[in-house]
Amino acid sequence: QVQLVESGGRLVQTGGSLRLSCAASGRDSSHYAMGWFRQAPGKEREFVAGISWSGGSTAYADPVKGRFTISRDSAKSTVYLQMISLQPEDTAVYYCAAGQTYGSVVATATPHYWGQGTQVTVSS
Repeated sequence: QVQLVESGGRLVQTGGSLRLSCAASGRDSSHYAMGWFRQAPGKEREFVAGISWSGGSTAYADPVKGRFTISRDSAKSTVYLQMISLQPEDTAVYYCAAGQTYGSVVATATPHYWGQGTQVTVSS
C-alpha cells in the first residue's frame, strides 16, 4: 500500500508560478512511477505529467509542455510539479498518482494509487 499526500495548491495570478509537492509513504514507494493529473470543474480527469521510478524518463501533456516540470527526490520520497506561466485554464484539482509501471501513469492513466488532491486556482 502506498499513501500519497499532495500540498502546495493555492490561488495564484495569471502568469504566476507554483510548486506542488507529493509525499509518498509505504512499502517500496520509491520504486513506483509517479505522475500528476488534474480535473477541472465539469471535465474529466486528465494526465499532466509523469516520471519513471528512476527519474530518467518524463512525459508531459501537450498543454503544459515547456511550462511544467516534474521531478522527484527519492531520498525524500517526494515528487514535485513546478508550474510557471500559469493560465486560468490550469485551474483544477491536481492529483498525485503512483503506478507500478511507467506506462500505467503516462500511457493508460491507470495508476494504482491516488492522492486526495490539491486545489490550484489561477485568477485572470
